[in-house]
Amino acid sequence: MSVALIRVVSPNYELCKLGFFETPTKLVDSSRFTRSNKIKNVGYKKHKCNSSYFDAFGESGFRDLKNGRKRKSDVVSRVVVANPTGELAVSSEQMVYDVVLKQAALVKEHIRAREDLEVKPDIVLPGTLSLLNEAYDRCGEVCAEYAKTFYLGTRLMPPQRQKAFWAIYVWCRRTDELVDGPNASHITPKALDRWESRLEDLFNGRPFDMLDAALSDTVSKFPIDIQPFKDMIQGMRMDLVKSRYKTFDELYLYCYYVAGTVGLMSVPVAGIDPESQATTESVYNDALSLGIANQLTNILRDVGEDARRGRVYLPQDELAQAGLSDEDIFAGKVTDKWRSFMKKQIKRARSFFDEAEEGARQLSPASRWPVWASLLLYRQILDEIEANDYNNFTRRAYVSKAKKIVKLPIAYAKSLVPPTSRNGVLMKIIGM
Repeated sequence: MSVALIRVVSPNYELCKLGFFETPTKLVDSSRFTRSNKIKNVGYKKHKCNSSYFDAFGESGFRDLKNGRKRKSDVVSRVVVANPTGELAVSSEQMVYDVVLKQAALVKEHIRAREDLEVKPDIVLPGTLSLLNEAYDRCGEVCAEYAKTFYLGTRLMPPQRQKAFWAIYVWCRRTDELVDGPNASHITPKALDRWESRLEDLFNGRPFDMLDAALSDTVSKFPIDIQPFKDMIQGMRMDLVKSRYKTFDELYLYCYYVAGTVGLMSVPVAGIDPESQATTESVYNDALSLGIANQLTNILRDVGEDARRGRVYLPQDELAQAGLSDEDIFAGKVTDKWRSFMKKQIKRARSFFDEAEEGARQLSPASRWPVWASLLLYRQILDEIEANDYNNFTRRAYVSKAKKIVKLPIAYAKSLVPPTSRNGVLMKIIGM
């Protein structure tokens, strides 16, 4: 067996350095971090990365749209649109749903493999466990520092799940820092290509550093596909060159890249309740809805902040229909036209949260409370925008700690409700 070497950094590693500028302290055999016979290489061919899925817990260090139509079916019908040449093209919603289907297929394959094969105990090499524990502990420290409420939510989960969420969070945060961190001015498309190459190595059991090692171990234990991670990087590429979105279809794809992807990463770790009769595809689709709902909320909350950076994350055609333009946003005046426009945007965001609620009911009991808390706490931001008379130019919608605390017992009560029945086949992701 060939031996790959990775760089292991100090626990005091600065996230802003992202592995591109870091100074290694020593080299260690990566096989000591991961079980090479268990690492999978899914590799479907296929941002400014946004943590809104994690930000739903309220205190992440990240910066922080669906047409309001609630889907009644578990299957999204193929939608086609005409491109400038007159040819028909698949809509962004269908492109994203294709990823959902691939994710669900991976989970089903994982379940069949667990049922058909004898499960043998892992062989732990000397020193492996302590190195992995150190890697996960470091991820936990990062979560505790930059996403306090999210971190507390993960503490309600079984140890293996909480560590997996820490590893995913840290990778998403490091990815976000590529575009929004102190070294953002040095990031080029080639740098993103290198980051994606590191991701592929990680999924193949060749982590570059300690934090990569934690995620590499996580993806070896849970049926997590590489595609959402790649798509998040693609969202960063988009953010380097794009600051306007002509239609909601364009914006929907961006929202998937920067936030919906986190929902798809999270479902295999959260797990589906064995009593759920929902299809795997529907649960993934609802997790996607939560990510997009959170991103929609971020966009509506940060209109003024984004405008000061020369960015408008609102559909240009819908602005025009409302009699508004970029100039109105840069002027930052709350008018009747703006209020009317914002009411429609908030209604759309709420429809995504409504969809996400069904998926939250289907998750494993140990995961439901943190997800319900995420959903209820974050959608309160929309209420605060309304309370501010839709002034998201100069006033930031902020949910007080008192209001957050009030929602926690409500979230807990909702988490106790057993899964509802949906037409579909009995599915569960993984018994942890």
